[in-house]
Parts: sequence; structure tokens; C-alpha cells
Amino acid sequence: MAADTAPRITIYSWLMVATLSFVWGGTFMVTELALQGITPFWLAASRVVFAAVVMVTVWGLRGFALFETPLTRPQRAAVITIGAASSAVPFALLAWGQQHVTSGFAGVSMASSALIMLVLAHFFVPGERMTLRRSIGFGIGFCGVVVLIGGQAFEANGSQLEPFGRAACIGAAFCYSVSSILMRRLPAVDPIGLATVLLLVAAAITVPLALITEGLPPLPDRQTLGVLVFLGLIPTAAANFLRVLVVRSAGPVFMSLVNYQVPVWSVVLGAWILSEPMPPALLYAMVLILVGVGISQYGALRRLFGRSRPAA
Repeated sequence: MAADTAPRITIYSWLMVATLSFVWGGTFMVTELALQGITPFWLAASRVVFAAVVMVTVWGLRGFALFETPLTRPQRAAVITIGAASSAVPFALLAWGQQHVTSGFAGVSMASSALIMLVLAHFFVPGERMTLRRSIGFGIGFCGVVVLIGGQAFEANGSQLEPFGRAACIGAAFCYSVSSILMRRLPAVDPIGLATVLLLVAAAITVPLALITEGLPPLPDRQTLGVLVFLGLIPTAAANFLRVLVVRSAGPVFMSLVNYQVPVWSVVLGAWILSEPMPPALLYAMVLILVGVGISQYGALRRLFGRSRPAA
């Protein structure tokens, strides 16, 4: 889809966003298992590298298709920036930041990327103007995320570097927003090719960063290796491809709906599989999140179900 084409939201857009929400919501649980056998930056580098290898294989089977026309120098710079901002830089910021802030604050900061994206898209993406209804919907959804995570989101943990940790988490959310906006503005491109190139750029950043900060990678045991393979294949390679499809077709603001649903799935899956306590505020939060989604995407829902009704 060309950069000047208005977003097109279909039933497939909703299915892809729902899938991404579920996958990324469960990633927190899987990452917790991986961190028992590998350091944070090497975890980020490992999943990116494995995902890149998988995507290069798939891309090669498709003949290495990429952009329909040669890129200009600014567009090439944009691709490199997207690769850094979509995974490499936010992975590193979160890995460092969560050493100094609570997990609740990190969750709230990720949800804030939807609000950041709403403002950026208003100025830089055709067809994504910020209306009063859309602003109200996103505000309600964000309130739901705050209710879900609870008061611990803003509790201090005693770290002297806590202000910098909070800045790192907000910076990661900002990176995700910027990468989605820039991705939407790229010219017509093969989505698998673009997803692969972005992962290759991220790998070129995360591996040297892990070497500099943590030295040579530790030798993972069989369980950790299996978890790393899963993280590289599902929430990184496959999910990155779906993210490209959604942003390029339905737009970055629609894609930001994922950020409201991921905390719900992370809590539900943690309670179901790891027997973690389910907060009493979960149901209230889910209602707020769904209401916010419904209000902000009322027009898309009306068009979707309007088409699904049989003609009289």
C-alpha cells in the first residue's frame, strides 16, 4: 500500500490485531522463563537473530521481493531508522529500564505508545486525523490500562536511577510509535521483505550492543534454548510480519489498539498458566479497554458490520 493511501480496516485487520495482542501478551510469561538462563541483552539479540534467519529463508523462497521502485536516500535512512526503532532500541531500553522501575510502570508506558501514536499520526499520516471521538476512546482505553496495572505503576522502588529507568520505558514506547508512523509512510513494498530487512537491521544493532554490555553470550541449557527458539519464531518473526501487514494496510493508529489489549492477556495467561493472582480490578479494566476500543474505532466497526449484513 502506498503512503498516501487512506487506511483500510477489514475483518482481517481485527483478527491480526487480536492475534498480536494474544501473542505479545503471552511473551512476558515466556520471557520470564528465558531470563532464568540468559542475560537480558543477549535475550533480545538472540530472538532477533533467530527471527531474522527464519525470515530470510522465507523471503528467499519468495525471490527476495522488496520495494517496487528504487528507494531515495531519505527512504533508505527511514528503513534503517524503522529497524532500530521497532525492536533493537526499545528492547535495549526496556531491558535496562526495568532494572530500576516496577513492572507496572513499564506496562503503563507501553500503553502510552497508543496516545503518542495518535498525536504523531494526526500530523504525519493521511486519513488519521485526531477527532474528538477518537481522542475520547483512546483516553478511556488508557484509563483501563492504568486500572488494570493498579497503583503499583507509580510506586518507587528505591533505585537512584529510577527517573532514568522511567525515561527509558517511555523512550521505548516512543520508539514503537515512531517506527509505526515511518513504516506507514514507506512506498509500496512486499511485507515479508520489509519485515525481514527490519529484523536484519535490528540484529546488526542488538548483537554488538550485547557484546559490549554483557560480553560473550552464556551457553544456554536445553530449556532456555527451546524458549529462545519459540521467542524468535512466534512473537518476533511471525508477529513482526503481522505488524507490518497491519500498519501498512489499516494504519498505525489502528495498530496501536494492540497496546491496550496486551496487558489484559498478560494478566489472564499469568493467572491461568503460572497461577498468579488475578487482580479484582481486571474485569473493570477490561470493560474500560473494550469501551475505549469501540469508541475510537466506531466508524470502522460500523463499516465492517454494515458490509456483513445481507442486502434487503
